[in-house]
Amino acid sequence: MFRKLTPYLYILPLLAFIAVFTYIPILTSLNLSVREWDFLSPTKPFVGLENYQLLLSSNEFWNSLKVTTLFAVFSVPIRLGLALALANLLTSEKLASRMLRGGFFLPSITSTVSIAVVFSWVFSTDYGMANALLKQLGIGKVPWLQDPQITLWVLIFINTWKQIGYDIVIYIAGLQAIPQELYDAAAIDGGGRLHVFRRVTMPLVMPTTYFLLVVSVIEAFQVFTIVNVMTRGGPANATDMLVNMLYRVGFTLFDIGTGSALAVLLFIMLIGLSLIKARVIGRKVHYEA
Repeated sequence: MFRKLTPYLYILPLLAFIAVFTYIPILTSLNLSVREWDFLSPTKPFVGLENYQLLLSSNEFWNSLKVTTLFAVFSVPIRLGLALALANLLTSEKLASRMLRGGFFLPSITSTVSIAVVFSWVFSTDYGMANALLKQLGIGKVPWLQDPQITLWVLIFINTWKQIGYDIVIYIAGLQAIPQELYDAAAIDGGGRLHVFRRVTMPLVMPTTYFLLVVSVIEAFQVFTIVNVMTRGGPANATDMLVNMLYRVGFTLFDIGTGSALAVLLFIMLIGLSLIKARVIGRKVHYEA
Protein backbone atom coordinates (compact mmCIF):
# COMPACT_ATOMS: atom_id res chain seq x y z
CA MET A 1 0.00 0.00 0.00
CA PHE A 2 2.79 2.39 0.95
CA ARG A 3 4.61 1.68 -2.33
CA LYS A 4 1.51 2.70 -4.29
CA LEU A 5 1.34 5.99 -2.40
CA THR A 6 5.07 6.77 -2.71
CA PRO A 7 4.89 8.46 -6.17
CA TYR A 8 2.07 10.71 -4.96
CA LEU A 9 4.02 11.66 -1.85
CA TYR A 10 6.89 12.85 -4.07
CA ILE A 11 4.63 15.22 -6.00
CA LEU A 12 2.64 16.31 -2.93
CA PRO A 13 4.78 19.46 -2.33
CA LEU A 14 4.29 20.53 -5.94
CA LEU A 15 0.54 19.87 -5.78
CA ALA A 16 0.35 21.89 -2.56
CA PHE A 17 2.25 24.76 -4.17
CA ILE A 18 -0.06 24.76 -7.22
CA ALA A 19 -3.13 24.59 -4.99
CA VAL A 20 -2.05 27.50 -2.79
CA PHE A 21 -0.90 29.81 -5.58
CA THR A 22 -3.23 28.79 -8.43
CA TYR A 23 -6.42 26.93 -7.60
CA ILE A 24 -7.25 28.59 -4.29
CA PRO A 25 -6.81 32.13 -5.75
CA ILE A 26 -9.03 31.17 -8.73
CA LEU A 27 -11.78 29.91 -6.42
CA THR A 28 -11.37 32.97 -4.19
CA SER A 29 -11.73 35.31 -7.17
CA LEU A 30 -14.80 33.42 -8.30
CA ASN A 31 -16.33 33.79 -4.83
CA LEU A 32 -15.47 37.51 -4.59
CA SER A 33 -16.88 38.18 -8.07
CA VAL A 34 -20.41 37.61 -6.75
CA ARG A 35 -19.92 39.73 -3.65
CA GLU A 36 -19.46 43.39 -2.77
CA TRP A 37 -16.28 44.18 -0.86
CA ASP A 38 -13.93 47.15 -0.51
CA PHE A 39 -11.00 45.53 1.33
CA LEU A 40 -12.02 47.20 4.63
CA SER A 41 -15.57 46.09 5.26
CA PRO A 42 -15.82 43.06 7.58
CA THR A 43 -18.78 41.77 5.58
CA LYS A 44 -18.96 40.63 1.98
CA PRO A 45 -22.65 40.70 1.00
CA PHE A 46 -23.72 38.42 -1.83
CA VAL A 47 -24.83 40.40 -4.91
CA GLY A 48 -25.11 37.63 -7.48
CA LEU A 49 -24.29 38.65 -11.05
CA GLU A 50 -24.52 42.41 -10.43
CA ASN A 51 -20.75 42.85 -10.81
CA TYR A 52 -20.82 41.08 -14.17
CA GLN A 53 -23.82 43.13 -15.31
CA LEU A 54 -22.01 46.30 -14.28
CA LEU A 55 -18.96 45.33 -16.34
CA LEU A 56 -20.86 44.23 -19.43
CA SER A 57 -22.85 47.48 -19.44
CA SER A 58 -19.72 49.60 -19.02
CA ASN A 59 -18.18 51.40 -22.02
CA GLU A 60 -14.89 51.29 -20.14
CA PHE A 61 -14.85 47.49 -20.22
CA TRP A 62 -15.66 47.28 -23.93
CA ASN A 63 -12.98 49.87 -24.71
CA SER A 64 -10.41 47.88 -22.73
CA LEU A 65 -11.46 44.68 -24.50
CA LYS A 66 -11.11 46.40 -27.89
CA VAL A 67 -7.66 47.80 -27.04
CA THR A 68 -6.45 44.45 -25.70
CA THR A 69 -7.75 42.63 -28.76
CA LEU A 70 -6.06 45.09 -31.13
CA PHE A 71 -2.81 44.70 -29.19
CA ALA A 72 -2.98 40.90 -29.47
CA VAL A 73 -4.09 40.84 -33.12
CA PHE A 74 -1.21 43.04 -34.27
CA SER A 75 1.57 42.09 -31.84
CA VAL A 76 1.35 38.29 -31.97
CA PRO A 77 1.67 37.83 -35.78
CA ILE A 78 4.50 40.39 -35.89
CA ARG A 79 6.33 38.61 -33.07
CA LEU A 80 5.98 35.12 -34.51
CA GLY A 81 6.74 36.17 -38.07
CA LEU A 82 9.92 38.01 -37.12
CA ALA A 83 10.93 35.26 -34.70
CA LEU A 84 10.63 32.54 -37.37
CA ALA A 85 12.56 34.62 -39.90
CA LEU A 86 15.36 35.38 -37.44
CA ALA A 87 15.45 31.79 -36.17
CA ASN A 88 16.04 30.58 -39.73
CA LEU A 89 19.10 32.83 -39.86
CA LEU A 90 20.43 31.75 -36.46
CA THR A 91 20.12 27.95 -36.58
CA SER A 92 23.82 27.42 -37.23
CA GLU A 93 26.18 26.70 -34.34
CA LYS A 94 28.69 29.36 -35.31
CA LEU A 95 29.94 31.72 -32.61
CA ALA A 96 28.26 34.73 -34.19
CA SER A 97 24.89 32.95 -34.25
CA ARG A 98 25.23 31.95 -30.62
CA MET A 99 26.09 35.48 -29.57
CA LEU A 100 23.16 36.90 -31.51
CA ARG A 101 20.82 34.37 -29.88
CA GLY A 102 22.00 35.55 -26.48
CA GLY A 103 21.56 39.16 -27.51
CA PHE A 104 18.00 38.60 -28.68
CA PHE A 105 17.14 36.49 -25.62
CA LEU A 106 18.52 38.93 -23.03
CA PRO A 107 15.54 41.35 -23.03
CA SER A 108 13.11 38.50 -22.28
CA ILE A 109 14.79 37.92 -18.90
CA THR A 110 15.32 41.61 -18.13
CA SER A 111 13.06 43.38 -15.64
CA THR A 112 9.96 44.67 -17.43
CA VAL A 113 9.87 47.72 -15.17
CA SER A 114 13.44 48.62 -16.14
CA ILE A 115 12.61 48.21 -19.83
CA ALA A 116 9.49 50.37 -19.48
CA VAL A 117 11.42 53.14 -17.69
CA VAL A 118 14.21 53.16 -20.28
CA PHE A 119 11.77 53.28 -23.20
CA SER A 120 9.83 56.05 -21.46
CA TRP A 121 13.00 58.11 -21.82
CA VAL A 122 13.65 56.89 -25.36
CA PHE A 123 10.18 57.94 -26.53
CA SER A 124 9.96 61.14 -24.51
CA THR A 125 8.64 63.97 -26.70
CA ASP A 126 11.07 66.63 -25.45
CA TYR A 127 14.34 64.81 -24.71
CA GLY A 128 13.93 61.26 -26.02
CA MET A 129 16.43 59.49 -28.25
CA ALA A 130 13.78 58.68 -30.86
CA ASN A 131 12.94 62.34 -31.47
CA ALA A 132 16.63 63.27 -31.33
CA LEU A 133 17.26 60.88 -34.23
CA LEU A 134 14.28 62.27 -36.13
CA LYS A 135 15.64 65.77 -35.60
CA GLN A 136 18.91 64.74 -37.25
CA LEU A 137 16.82 63.64 -40.25
CA GLY A 138 15.02 66.96 -40.37
CA ILE A 139 11.76 65.56 -39.00
CA GLY A 140 9.80 67.32 -36.27
CA LYS A 141 8.96 65.92 -32.85
CA VAL A 142 6.55 63.02 -32.63
CA PRO A 143 4.37 62.72 -29.47
CA TRP A 144 5.04 59.01 -29.11
CA LEU A 145 3.30 58.61 -25.75
CA GLN A 146 0.74 61.41 -26.09
CA ASP A 147 -0.93 60.62 -29.42
CA PRO A 148 -3.75 58.02 -29.11
CA GLN A 149 -3.07 56.90 -32.71
CA ILE A 150 0.61 56.15 -32.03
CA THR A 151 0.99 55.05 -28.42
CA LEU A 152 -0.45 51.55 -28.82
CA TRP A 153 2.02 50.88 -31.65
CA VAL A 154 4.86 52.02 -29.39
CA LEU A 155 3.77 49.47 -26.78
CA ILE A 156 3.53 46.77 -29.46
CA PHE A 157 7.09 47.57 -30.54
CA ILE A 158 8.42 47.44 -26.97
CA ASN A 159 6.61 44.21 -26.13
CA THR A 160 7.85 42.61 -29.36
CA TRP A 161 11.42 43.72 -28.63
CA LYS A 162 11.22 42.19 -25.16
CA GLN A 163 9.52 38.89 -26.00
CA ILE A 164 10.90 38.00 -29.44
CA GLY A 165 14.09 36.46 -28.03
CA TYR A 166 12.10 33.75 -26.26
CA ASP A 167 10.19 32.99 -29.47
CA ILE A 168 13.45 32.79 -31.45
CA VAL A 169 14.98 30.27 -29.04
CA ILE A 170 11.88 28.04 -29.16
CA TYR A 171 11.73 28.28 -32.96
CA ILE A 172 15.41 27.37 -33.25
CA ALA A 173 14.77 24.23 -31.20
CA GLY A 174 11.89 23.36 -33.53
CA LEU A 175 13.90 24.04 -36.67
CA GLN A 176 16.88 22.00 -35.50
CA ALA A 177 14.57 19.03 -34.89
CA ILE A 178 13.65 18.87 -38.61
CA PRO A 179 15.65 16.07 -40.28
CA GLN A 180 18.24 17.35 -42.75
CA GLU A 181 17.30 14.53 -45.13
CA LEU A 182 14.04 16.28 -45.94
CA TYR A 183 15.88 19.41 -47.06
CA ASP A 184 18.31 17.31 -49.10
CA ALA A 185 15.42 15.52 -50.81
CA ALA A 186 13.72 18.83 -51.57
CA ALA A 187 16.98 20.19 -53.02
CA ILE A 188 17.37 17.13 -55.25
CA ASP A 189 13.82 17.65 -56.52
CA GLY A 190 14.77 21.19 -57.50
CA GLY A 191 12.78 23.02 -54.84
CA GLY A 192 13.64 26.69 -54.37
CA ARG A 193 14.18 28.28 -50.96
CA LEU A 194 10.67 29.71 -50.78
CA HIS A 195 9.11 26.44 -51.92
CA VAL A 196 11.13 24.44 -49.39
CA PHE A 197 10.15 26.85 -46.64
CA ARG A 198 6.44 26.55 -47.50
CA ARG A 199 6.39 22.79 -48.08
CA VAL A 200 8.95 21.52 -45.57
CA THR A 201 9.78 24.03 -42.88
CA MET A 202 6.34 25.51 -42.19
CA PRO A 203 4.43 22.20 -41.81
CA LEU A 204 7.12 20.61 -39.62
CA VAL A 205 7.48 23.66 -37.40
CA MET A 206 3.71 23.92 -36.91
CA PRO A 207 3.75 22.32 -33.41
CA THR A 208 6.20 25.00 -32.31
CA THR A 209 4.10 27.72 -33.92
CA TYR A 210 0.97 26.43 -32.23
CA PHE A 211 2.67 26.41 -28.83
CA LEU A 212 4.04 29.94 -29.27
CA LEU A 213 0.68 31.17 -30.56
CA VAL A 214 -1.10 29.98 -27.42
CA VAL A 215 1.56 31.40 -25.11
CA SER A 216 1.82 34.71 -27.00
CA VAL A 217 -1.94 35.36 -27.03
CA ILE A 218 -2.19 34.67 -23.30
CA GLU A 219 0.77 36.99 -22.67
CA ALA A 220 -0.73 39.70 -24.89
CA PHE A 221 -4.03 39.62 -22.99
CA GLN A 222 -2.14 39.89 -19.70
CA VAL A 223 0.15 42.81 -20.55
CA PHE A 224 0.24 45.16 -17.58
CA THR A 225 3.64 46.38 -16.43
CA ILE A 226 4.59 48.26 -19.60
CA VAL A 227 1.18 49.95 -19.68
CA ASN A 228 1.18 50.82 -15.98
CA VAL A 229 4.68 52.31 -16.02
CA MET A 230 4.58 54.12 -19.37
CA THR A 231 1.02 55.27 -20.05
CA ARG A 232 -1.33 54.32 -17.16
CA GLY A 233 -3.87 53.48 -19.84
CA GLY A 234 -3.66 56.82 -21.62
CA PRO A 235 -3.76 58.89 -23.64
CA ALA A 236 -7.57 59.04 -23.84
CA ASN A 237 -7.77 55.37 -22.74
CA ALA A 238 -5.97 54.33 -25.95
CA THR A 239 -3.82 51.81 -24.04
CA ASP A 240 -6.21 50.92 -21.22
CA MET A 241 -5.93 47.14 -21.47
CA LEU A 242 -7.97 44.65 -19.46
CA VAL A 243 -5.40 43.92 -16.76
CA ASN A 244 -4.70 47.62 -16.33
CA MET A 245 -8.44 48.20 -15.87
CA LEU A 246 -8.57 45.28 -13.41
CA TYR A 247 -5.76 46.84 -11.36
CA ARG A 248 -7.43 50.25 -11.37
CA VAL A 249 -10.86 48.91 -10.39
CA GLY A 250 -9.60 46.48 -7.77
CA PHE A 251 -6.60 48.20 -6.21
CA THR A 252 -7.23 51.91 -6.85
CA LEU A 253 -11.00 52.13 -6.51
CA PHE A 254 -11.04 49.15 -4.07
CA ASP A 255 -14.00 47.59 -5.83
CA ILE A 256 -12.85 44.03 -5.24
CA GLY A 257 -16.09 42.45 -6.43
CA THR A 258 -16.04 44.09 -9.85
CA GLY A 259 -12.29 43.56 -10.17
CA SER A 260 -12.70 39.85 -9.41
CA ALA A 261 -15.54 39.63 -11.93
CA LEU A 262 -13.24 41.14 -14.55
CA ALA A 263 -10.55 38.59 -13.65
CA VAL A 264 -13.05 35.77 -14.07
CA LEU A 265 -14.20 37.14 -17.44
CA LEU A 266 -10.58 37.39 -18.59
CA PHE A 267 -9.96 33.81 -17.47
CA ILE A 268 -13.03 32.61 -19.39
CA MET A 269 -11.96 34.54 -22.52
CA LEU A 270 -8.47 33.02 -22.46
CA ILE A 271 -9.87 29.52 -22.00
CA GLY A 272 -12.28 30.15 -24.88
CA LEU A 273 -9.53 31.43 -27.15
CA SER A 274 -7.36 28.42 -26.32
CA LEU A 275 -10.20 26.05 -27.18
CA ILE A 276 -10.88 27.85 -30.46
CA LYS A 277 -7.20 27.68 -31.41
CA ALA A 278 -7.12 23.99 -30.50
CA ARG A 279 -10.17 23.41 -32.68
CA VAL A 280 -9.03 25.45 -35.69
CA ILE A 281 -5.24 25.15 -35.66
CA GLY A 282 -4.75 22.02 -33.57
CA ARG A 283 -5.97 19.84 -36.44
CA LYS A 284 -3.04 21.03 -38.54
CA VAL A 285 -0.49 20.16 -35.88
CA HIS A 286 1.19 16.77 -36.19
CA TYR A 287 3.50 15.51 -33.49
CA GLU A 288 4.45 12.23 -35.11
CA ALA A 289 8.11 11.78 -35.93
